[in-house]
Amino acid sequence: MSEFDQLYREVILDHYKNPRGHGLIEDADAEAEGQNPLCGDEVSIYVAFGEDGDTIDEVKFSGRGCAISQAATSMLTELVQGRTAQEVATLPRDDLLDEIGIPLTPVRLKCALLGLSTLKLALHKAKGTPLPEEWAGASSDLDLK
Repeated sequence: MSEFDQLYREVILDHYKNPRGHGLIEDADAEAEGQNPLCGDEVSIYVAFGEDGDTIDEVKFSGRGCAISQAATSMLTELVQGRTAQEVATLPRDDLLDEIGIPLTPVRLKCALLGLSTLKLALHKAKGTPLPEEWAGASSDLDLK
């Protein structure tokens, strides 16, 4: 394992043990729930917008699951802070995967992207932002509500 892989693994473990943005937002402006039935990960996302009604002022999550799903969602809360709903709706998944920094198997990829998918759904429900193109007409392995 390279020094970089080891560093990224330590960062993931830190986000898992000390998640950023963990908790609830009462009366959230946007929220959604997501599950990964393949491994049992669950994430609920809560968003509060700033005074302009579009910039993410605060984002929190609750849930349970593997280290990758929980750490990636923790990283996501830091990544999207201060961005607009439209910016996050069009955020490429690779931006989050770059933050994670290690190669992931297809199953772990679904774990890592659960929080991002759930956040994009919350923004779609609250603001009508577009859902990712790959969701159009396709049944997902993720159960999003």
